[in-house]
Amino acid sequence: MGADDTDREKYLLNQPRRVPLGFEEHAGDRQFATTLARGIELIRCFSANDTTLSNAEMAERTGLPRPTISRLTYTLVILGYLKPSLKYGKYQLGSALISATYPLMSSIGLRQHARGLMNQLADETGGEVSMGIRDRLNVVLIETSRSHARNLVRPLGPMADIGLSLPIAGTAIGRAWLAACDDATRAAVLNELRVKAPDDWARFETDIHRSLEDCTKLGFCFSAGSLITDICAVGAAYGRTASGEVIAFNCAFAAPMPGNQSREDWLRKDVGPRLMAMIYRLKESRAN
Repeated sequence: MGADDTDREKYLLNQPRRVPLGFEEHAGDRQFATTLARGIELIRCFSANDTTLSNAEMAERTGLPRPTISRLTYTLVILGYLKPSLKYGKYQLGSALISATYPLMSSIGLRQHARGLMNQLADETGGEVSMGIRDRLNVVLIETSRSHARNLVRPLGPMADIGLSLPIAGTAIGRAWLAACDDATRAAVLNELRVKAPDDWARFETDIHRSLEDCTKLGFCFSAGSLITDICAVGAAYGRTASGEVIAFNCAFAAPMPGNQSREDWLRKDVGPRLMAMIYRLKESRAN
């Protein structure tokens, strides 16, 4: 590399970031609406563990300059997507987001049809049954049912709820989703995992391929402490809806397992077939 190239790299590194972190490949794309992307990524900075954030914290998460963050938060507050928090100098999500997501949720009629069957399976197994769709490299839950039979320990808050995102690579529901999508989409997502989530890829690559094989052979896959040691789950796909959305389900538990069975045996011989039977009944009810 020549001196001119080195100077150019230093110059570029010192320039204000125009696109949020993770979207560097779109920096020169004229069709990519940079300001819109910035605003959306600001909203996505929030999580169940970080419900209030300051401008400085959002700047750190997105890689965007502080003055840019200030303009974006000001605008998002006016639009109702953010609101000032009771904590001085911080923001939290606004109610406009709920209104914005309602049309999507209402368009997935499978949620209403599945609710009763999900409740039944949760009570039968003592687990937590969830339905999810893809959100980038995650599966976002769009319906959940919790057993009233036992008080399970939750890995990501008091209860998995609508809107919770789980990593595709590390979860049974994510791997079931991968198994159900078309070959081109699956290859694209796996490649994106390699490039954008190399740590997850290194950790879960073997488990992903094993789960894809299980879905082919058994119709479902399972995860026994893969992401979190004390949590195990079975995942299976419903398939595509009429609108083309790939839907996957899981049934999750916290240790210990019932009786003297190993987690793997119980998930494979008991929970997996029950989850598959639930999906079969759901498809049958939708067909009638």
